[in-house]
Amino acid sequence: MARKLPPLNALRAFEASARHLSFSRAADELGVTPAAISHQVRLLEDVLRVPLFRRVNRSVLLTDAGRSCLPLLSEGFDFLARAVAAAQADQDSGLLTVSIAPSFASKWLVPRIERFSNAHPEIDVRISASMTLVDFRSDKVDVAIRFGKGDYPGLKVDKLFAESISPMCSPALMHGDRPLGVPSDLRHHTLIHDDSAYLFGPTPDWRMWLAAAGADSVDSSRGSRFSFADHALQAAIDGTGVVLGRNSLAAADIAAGRLIRPFDLSLSIAFGYYLVRPDVAVEPPKVAAFCEWVLAEAHRDETTNERNVAPAA
Repeated sequence: MARKLPPLNALRAFEASARHLSFSRAADELGVTPAAISHQVRLLEDVLRVPLFRRVNRSVLLTDAGRSCLPLLSEGFDFLARAVAAAQADQDSGLLTVSIAPSFASKWLVPRIERFSNAHPEIDVRISASMTLVDFRSDKVDVAIRFGKGDYPGLKVDKLFAESISPMCSPALMHGDRPLGVPSDLRHHTLIHDDSAYLFGPTPDWRMWLAAAGADSVDSSRGSRFSFADHALQAAIDGTGVVLGRNSLAAADIAAGRLIRPFDLSLSIAFGYYLVRPDVAVEPPKVAAFCEWVLAEAHRDETTNERNVAPAA
């Protein structure tokens, strides 16, 4: 259906002038002269046959008609800007930039990214590993995966999965001089602490897990500490001790037999992994393809690794 609209330049001139309540500021924003702004506004008023401003001395005030149409007109220009941005992003090279926490990149995304590349050979993925929150526009990031509570206002957010923690170790520790049969046997082994999750808030630790397991004789304060989750998991893979690790991050290592969970008890934590990207009206195809794939991978992991998780004590 054909849309009968006034000239776009006249609409832009009015919208900018109405926001600023100033022809001069609108002119600066649009890169034209105040006279040009005034001319376009008068043209719009003539087309609509209704005054939009009341001119008082050197200032302008909105009429009732001007106030009524400003919010919808501003929203319309916002949607136009999003559509143009989406079109430009789609016309860029097939490069897709993903901002992701380093540990999640190395332990979850990288081991499976080949499956995405095989399904979408036209899209090249650039992984930007960082804990810093990004500005999608200025940092030229298409999508992010973040560990937290999912409160990312103004963005489109999908939960990938919740997280839980369990003791994990190299299979070699199960058959050494001091095998792990019951939780109290942990007193004979180095406890590996992953301190990275504590950056986001209170998280179950070795003290809480040992209490839930009834292993009060084990000193939860001793052991080695790591500020990155993948380093803590690697220390356990190398056989240096038992880590209280995140089950989602360790899934590939457990599936490959590099790590095992010697005990059934897991504790849930309040944080999870979230897929985050700009909330645009039209999502670029490369972003849509990646998000669909990530969500499918996360669902498959959650289904495969479904298990009983005890609430944190």
